[in-house]
Amino acid sequence: MPQIFNLSATLNVSRLLYNPALCLPHMTAKTFDQLSIPFQIPNHSDVVIKGIVLDKDNCFAKDHDDKVWPAYEQTWTKLKETYPIQNLLIVSNSAGTDDDLNNHQQAQVLESTTGVAVLRHSVKKPGCLDEIKQHFAKLNVKPSEILVIGDRLFTDMLMANMMGSWGCWISQGVELSQKMFPRLERDMYQRLVVSRGDNPWVPPTPSN
Repeated sequence: MPQIFNLSATLNVSRLLYNPALCLPHMTAKTFDQLSIPFQIPNHSDVVIKGIVLDKDNCFAKDHDDKVWPAYEQTWTKLKETYPIQNLLIVSNSAGTDDDLNNHQQAQVLESTTGVAVLRHSVKKPGCLDEIKQHFAKLNVKPSEILVIGDRLFTDMLMANMMGSWGCWISQGVELSQKMFPRLERDMYQRLVVSRGDNPWVPPTPSN
């Protein structure tokens, strides 16, 4: 039965009451085409990223669309040229979930248009981290070698930190969302990082 709302996010966001830094990214980019590929984690030159988890909506695609946003095509091509295609994984809270009916038809379309595999998962982000880790374990990629790219702090970045992985926050996306939760996330980032000057909150550092 499709989830009407994201129960996983609702339950897991309570973790932020004890550790707000769990929703913070290790790096940021305003839009997908501003990503610097190959990826290098700031202040962690020894880290080699081998696996990439990609959010869809308002990250590399417009909301409710199943193809790469035209302005991002060059970046998308470079991403696929830089990393093995099997080490790229789209993890969406729409395509590939139980909301994606008719044998995950949306995921199939997305795979066809992007050339990248879409994770099938019943529990929405951030609760599908075990499926992601299992996927990459088959490729001998450890959580600390994975970068999660997405536009949401309370799902994508929270999941990255819960996984023991790295997170890259797309702070604006295809269009700056005026929905309640994205606005709340931007306000939280402002208070935890920007407004604190030289003493910002920082996300946990993944360990091997």
